[in-house]
Amino acid sequence: MWRHVASNAVTFLMVGLFLLGGVILWGKSQYQAEGPLDQAICLQVERGSNMRRVSQKLADQGAISSAAIFRVGADYEEKTAQLKAGSFLVQPGTSMSQIVDVVTKGGASTCGTEVVYRIGVNRVSVQVRELDPTTSRFVERAEFTPGADAEPEIFTALRAKADTRFRVAMAEGVTSWQVVEALKGIDFLEGTIADVPAEGALAPDSYEVRPSDDRAAILAQMENAQEVLLAAAWEARDPDLPIGSPEDLLILASIVEKETGVPEERRQVAAVFVNRLNQNMRLQTDPTVIYGITKGQGVLGRGLRRSELRAETPWNTYVINGLPATPIANPGRASLMAAAQPDENDYIFFVADGTGGHAFAVTLEEHNANVARWRQIEAERGAAAAGNASTGGN
Repeated sequence: MWRHVASNAVTFLMVGLFLLGGVILWGKSQYQAEGPLDQAICLQVERGSNMRRVSQKLADQGAISSAAIFRVGADYEEKTAQLKAGSFLVQPGTSMSQIVDVVTKGGASTCGTEVVYRIGVNRVSVQVRELDPTTSRFVERAEFTPGADAEPEIFTALRAKADTRFRVAMAEGVTSWQVVEALKGIDFLEGTIADVPAEGALAPDSYEVRPSDDRAAILAQMENAQEVLLAAAWEARDPDLPIGSPEDLLILASIVEKETGVPEERRQVAAVFVNRLNQNMRLQTDPTVIYGITKGQGVLGRGLRRSELRAETPWNTYVINGLPATPIANPGRASLMAAAQPDENDYIFFVADGTGGHAFAVTLEEHNANVARWRQIEAERGAAAAGNASTGGN
C-alpha cells in the first residue's frame, strides 16, 4: 500500500513539475513576445514610482498582456530596482522585455514635454513642445522671447513638472558671447562664467540640460564637442588646401557659416575663398568687417558704411591679406567639412540672387552683371514695400 502511495506521489510531483515548467516557458514566451500595443504611447514614470505601478499603467494603456508577467520578468532579470523616472516612447508591438529595458536603462527621456531654449543669431527664444507619440513628431504648445514677451501659463505649469525635459539648442553662426549671455539668462541653471570661450570653440547642437546644471560645465561640453568636430574635419581635409592649421580651418569655416544659409552652397562658397587664397586675392567678405565692429557682441542691425569697409581691423578682409585674426562665429559640422573639402570650381565672386542663395561668377564682368541684377531686385522690393506702406498693406 505504502509503495503504491509513494508511487502516486512521485507521479503527481512529476506532473506538477512538468506543468510548472510549462507555465514558466509560457510566461517567458509571453514576456518576450511582440506586445499588443497597436499605437505608440508616451509612458511617464514619476519619481518614487515602482514596477507594480508601472506595470499596471502599461496594462491599462494596452501595452502589455499581463502586469504580473511583466513584474515577474523584471524580477527574474534583476531589473526591478533599476527603474528610472522619465518619459519614454513605447512603440507598437514592443515586448515586455524591451519595455523593461527602456524604463531601466535611464538616460534621456524619449517623449513627453520639452522646453527648448533656442540661441539664434538674432534672438533667443523659448519653445514649449510635446511629442505626439502617434506621429513621433513634436507639436509646439507655446513660443516666446524671454524678457520681451510675457511667459505663457503653459510654460510656467510645465516647467514645474518633474518629467519635463530642458534643452539648449545653439544655432550655427552664433558667437560665443551670444551663447554666454543666453546661458546667463536661463534662471534654472547655476554657476558663474569666468570668461567667454574663444570664438569658434563651441559646437552648434542641441544639448539636454537639467535644473541646477552648471553653466561652465555646459560650455565645457560644447567646447569638447567642437574639438571632436574640428579634429575630424582637419583629418579629412583636401591635401592641397591652402590652410596651415586647424585654427585656420576653423576661421574659414566660420566665414562660410556667416556667408550662406543654404546648405547646398557651403562647398561652393568655401571654394570661392580657397580660390582667392590660392590667387593671393583679399577675401573681401562683409561678415568679417561686421565682426571687427561688434566683436561678436550682438547684431549690427544696419548696413556697412564706406568708412567701415576702409577701416583697418584684424578682421577687415577688405584691408588685410589672408584670413582674419580669429573665427567670426561658431561654425557647425557642415561648414567645417565644407571648408575642409571645398567644391572644385573656378569661382572667385558671388552675390545674392534674390532667392536666399547666391549667383557665382568666374570673371569680374560676370560678377558685375550679377550685382546689377541683385540691385534691380532690391530696388523692386523697396518700391513694393513703399507701395504697401502707403496703402496700409491692403
